[in-house]
Amino acid sequence: MAEQYYEGIGRRKSASARVRIMSGSGEFVVNGKKVDDYFPRFGDLDIILSPLTDAGSKGSVDVSVIVQGGGITGQVGAVRMGLARALVKMNPDVDRAMRHGGHLTRDPRVKERKKPGLKRARKAPTYTKR
Repeated sequence: MAEQYYEGIGRRKSASARVRIMSGSGEFVVNGKKVDDYFPRFGDLDIILSPLTDAGSKGSVDVSVIVQGGGITGQVGAVRMGLARALVKMNPDVDRAMRHGGHLTRDPRVKERKKPGLKRARKAPTYTKR
């Protein structure tokens, strides 16, 4: 019989992550790779593991993640949010710690659209007097 798992969906910018956690030895897999191989950038691992640290579950749960879309920063934020949601489903007592750490609030910042007559969203062409 398959072991019970808890699932959480996290989103950030255009990235989406499906996170499944179950009790285990602390294995963390993202898209079939170890988490430190998938996210090698300095600081990303700390952001991703912060919900586990706040819940006190580091090393006691196995985490499996499927993440797609967006860039590295968006994927890191999506995994963090999905992990926090899954931890709350697994143990509702950690809800307060997740909210206090800001793990359950979706970051609404996305890239602003380009406006006509401008080079980017807000950058105007250089003004020339003559």
